[in-house]
Amino acid sequence: MASRLNNLAAFHQKLAKADRILAICGAGLSAASGLPTFRGAGGLWRNYEATDLATPEAFASDPGLVWLFYAYRRHMALQAQPNAGHHALAALAKKNPNFLCLTQNVDNLSSRAGHQQQQQQLQTLHGSLFTLQCSSYPSQCTYIDKNNTLDPLCPALAPASASASINPPSNDPPNPSHSQSSKTIIPLLDPSTPLPPIPKSHLPHCPQCKNLLRPGVVWFGESLDPTMLAEIDAWIDQGGPIDIVLVIGTSSVVYPAAGYAEKARTKGRTSVVTVNMEVDDVEEEEGRPEDLVFQGGAEEWLPRMFEPVIGVAKDDGRYE
Repeated sequence: MASRLNNLAAFHQKLAKADRILAICGAGLSAASGLPTFRGAGGLWRNYEATDLATPEAFASDPGLVWLFYAYRRHMALQAQPNAGHHALAALAKKNPNFLCLTQNVDNLSSRAGHQQQQQQLQTLHGSLFTLQCSSYPSQCTYIDKNNTLDPLCPALAPASASASINPPSNDPPNPSHSQSSKTIIPLLDPSTPLPPIPKSHLPHCPQCKNLLRPGVVWFGESLDPTMLAEIDAWIDQGGPIDIVLVIGTSSVVYPAAGYAEKARTKGRTSVVTVNMEVDDVEEEEGRPEDLVFQGGAEEWLPRMFEPVIGVAKDDGRYE
């Protein structure tokens, strides 16, 4: 039996016959753009876990602290650039109208790569850092502001915009001439530097009802947008098998990727193709023979995987 690991020829054979393709993307897609994931080792922000701040309860308790966290993430995302993986997915969407991408990322890098939400080929499962909504939305107020890229949003959040530049991950060995003492410690990111509390009156407010605005992202304990979920289900069920499910920068055994992968399988003989830095020992697994796994970064594999359809990128990383 042919290897299921890093088998580019096998994937190209599947791609040549594929019509409907579904992709589920996680934080690993944006890793090469230099964005912190706030997960795993070194994933703290001022000694806070993301799960400590990304909740309605945290916002109600200290909206200033939560807003600083998200203002910092907005600033970093604005500095970052879409990587080769983002551009390859956007190019595939232009070539194949029957391609749908579901992203768990809130950084807007897929949209900036040219992946169009207007054509319903991109669904942002967890919202966007650049959407602002009333904290009473939608039960009491319907105000929502999309594609807001002000940085900083207001003077009180200016410390979040005084961060270091994005440094995409590098495989180069460390340079001994760059000593630790030469690194600048940013007060916002230094947990030993106290943060003065930000009065609610200094934070962004809804222009309609005057309540606080909040980031337009899905926090822990909140439900995904039911209208969006219905649209995704309708696309999956609209007829004809889904030929390939791409699981990129996340795991095919973690929800929602696992749920959509299995739901798509019910429509026919579907190949689930995982692209991730960390993979299980697929050669010893009792996995489905039609599934494939590519170990490494999306920026490395996706341009090569899609090349028969999208061609080779131009010097600026984009495609014709």
